Amino acid sequence: MLSLPLSRALPALGLAALSSLPLAGHAATLGGNVTLTSDYVWRGTTQTQGDFAAQAGLKATADNGLYASAWGSNVKFAPDTHASSELDLAVGWSGALSQDWALDTSLMQYRYPSSAVDLNWYELGATLTFRSNTWLQVGWSDDVMATRASGTYAQIGTRVPLGEHVRLEGALGHYWLEDAYGDSYTHVQLGAVWAFKAPFELRLTWHDTDSAAKDLFPGLAGSRVEAALQAGF
Repeated sequence: MLSLPLSRALPALGLAALSSLPLAGHAATLGGNVTLTSDYVWRGTTQTQGDFAAQAGLKATADNGLYASAWGSNVKFAPDTHASSELDLAVGWSGALSQDWALDTSLMQYRYPSSAVDLNWYELGATLTFRSNTWLQVGWSDDVMATRASGTYAQIGTRVPLGEHVRLEGALGHYWLEDAYGDSYTHVQLGAVWAFKAPFELRLTWHDTDSAAKDLFPGLAGSRVEAALQAGF
């Protein structure tokens, strides 16, 4: 059996998915979002060293569930990398499996266009959702964080509506990084969201990690609070 690394599989799968999307003027759904946040926190660790971030995303979805998306943010990594921006490109499929269950599968590339070193990497992901409010997410890469080693991430989460405009959200995640960094870590996040006026939402999220994350990513892990304003379209 021929086995392709993700770095070679993504372009082929991306072209196949994009070719299945409707041409301009035909049925397709476009959506997106813009976010201003006090801190870009990803899987428990800050990507901006605690600084502000501006983010935007766009997604095109075909009637058959295939989609292509792009999402970007500013970042702040170690000075020698010169990385100041992140661009995530994905192709995937999402749809209902039954009345209660939905599935989203994707192949994503994390790109850092301004970096002086090669930080780009790929990840296969899947999210299984129950009644739109509880989810299990899994991600795997054979080049996690551009280390040329494999890593697996898993998260379970839920959201609880409190009336029409307010909801609580919580998630527990674990990152297996033994091949890449010699250890793994766990993180948790708890948040409150206020949809005060469509399409705007205010979000306040508390993040925390275990001590292993602090050892793996000094100064970037631990406890922190993130406040964000988001608008969807």
